[in-house]
Amino acid sequence: MTLPKPSRPTQLRPLRCADVSVGGPARLRAPIGHRRPLLRAAWRAACAVGLACALGACEATPAPTAVTPEELALIQSLSPPPTIPASPSNRYADNDEAAALGHALFFDTRLSKNGKVACSTCHVPALYFTDGKPLAEGIGKVAKHSPSLFGSHFAPFQFWDGRADSSWSQALGPLEAPTEHGLTRLAVAHLMARHHAEAYTAVFGPLPDLSDSERFPATGRPHSLDPAHPEHLAWGSMAESDRDAVNRVFANTGKALEAYTRKIVPGPAPFDAYVAALTAGDATGGGHMKPGAVRGLRAFVGDAQCINCHNGPLLTDFAFHNLGLPGDRDLGRSKGASQVLKSEFNCLGPYSDADGKCDELAYLDPAFEDFRGAFKTPSLRNVARTAPYMHAGQFADLPAVIDFYKSLPGEPQIGHRELVLSLLSTKVATADLVAFLESLTGPLPDEKWTRPPGPRTP
Repeated sequence: MTLPKPSRPTQLRPLRCADVSVGGPARLRAPIGHRRPLLRAAWRAACAVGLACALGACEATPAPTAVTPEELALIQSLSPPPTIPASPSNRYADNDEAAALGHALFFDTRLSKNGKVACSTCHVPALYFTDGKPLAEGIGKVAKHSPSLFGSHFAPFQFWDGRADSSWSQALGPLEAPTEHGLTRLAVAHLMARHHAEAYTAVFGPLPDLSDSERFPATGRPHSLDPAHPEHLAWGSMAESDRDAVNRVFANTGKALEAYTRKIVPGPAPFDAYVAALTAGDATGGGHMKPGAVRGLRAFVGDAQCINCHNGPLLTDFAFHNLGLPGDRDLGRSKGASQVLKSEFNCLGPYSDADGKCDELAYLDPAFEDFRGAFKTPSLRNVARTAPYMHAGQFADLPAVIDFYKSLPGEPQIGHRELVLSLLSTKVATADLVAFLESLTGPLPDEKWTRPPGPRTP
C-alpha cells in the first residue's frame, strides 16, 4: 500500500500506522533538502507489533510504567550515535596530516583581521564547541547563534540556513565574513604561505609563489553586491589563473579544517546505555536514566511528537522548518538555498572532489514555499550543554524552548509555521522533557583535540 498524495506536496504530518504497509515498504515523499527520514523500518516494526496486539496476539497489556514494544522500536531508532560518514567533496577529509593542519588553524588567531579571533573563539571546546552567547561575536556581532560542531558532518547542508553543502565550504564563510574573521581569500593564502607552508605542502602539494605583490595583492576577494569595493577591484585586477590558484589554497584551508572537525563526533551518552540495556532485555534500562527522564523520553516519541523532526541517532532530520519565532523576519532557507547553488565552493564547483555526484544540489529549489523563514533542525545530542537555543539564541534555556512549543505565540513574519507543528500538550511535564534531553550529553573528544596543538603550558 502506498501513501495517498497529500493535497499539498509540502505538507508534513505525524506518521500513523495506516500510512505504512506492514511487512512492505513505506514510501514517504518530501523534496530533497527538506527530508523527514523517520527510520521507516523501526516505524513499521512498531506498527506491526501494534497490529498484532489489535488482533489479539499479545498475551497481556503491559503495565503503564513499562516501555511498550511500539515505543521500544522508536526508542531504538534514536541510538547509538552513528559513525561519521564519508565526505565526497573532500578527498583529504580523513587524512591525518590534514587534520593536524586543521587543528593548528582552528586555534590560530592570526586567521583574523585583528589577530584576536580564531575558529575556537565561537566554537569553544569546553562549551561543546559553542560559545554560550545568544549571538556569536567575532570581530563584530554576528546575526546568528554559534551552533555546536557535534554532528555537523552528518548534515547535507551547513549553517542555519543551509548556504553551504559541506563542512569544508562552510569553514570558508566565516573567514571572509566582516563580522567574524574579517579576512579575504588572498589574505588567507598569504597567511598559509607565511605560517603553515610546510604543513600545507605535506598535504596538498606546493603553494603558489605569492611573492609578487603586483600579481598577488595582500588582500582581495569578490564582492558580488559591491563591484566598487577595493577588495573586489584588487581581486579583479588579477589574472584568472592566479585567482584560481588562490581559490584552491582557500578551498584547501577549508578542507584541512574539516579534517580536524571530523574528530568532533558525538559519543555515547547515558541515554545510549539505557537503550542498550532495554534492547538486552533489562526493563529498567540498567538504571541509566531516572524515572523523570524515562517519562520525558516516552513523551518525546509519543504525545509530544518531538520525533517528527528530531529523529534518527542524531535526533534531527537535518531538514529546515519554520517555527514562527516571534519577530523573526529572516528568509532563512530560501536565501540559503539560493546562495549554495551559486557558490563556487559547492559540491559541483571546480574545487570539489565529488566528480559531479551531488544529488542534494541537483534537486534543490530555492523557490520551494516551505523554505521561507525555515531553519535547520539541530541535533539534540549534547543539547543540555549548548544554551542558548534557536538560530538567533532566542531562548536562554531548555524550559523556555519547551514553553514556546506549549504556546506557539504569534504568527510568522515570513512564510508559514511548519505544518506538522502543533501545540505541545501542557500534560507533558517540562521537567521530564528536560531530564530526557540532559541524558543525551556525551563526552567531549579526546583532550588532544580540545586544546591547541603543541606542548602543554604550565
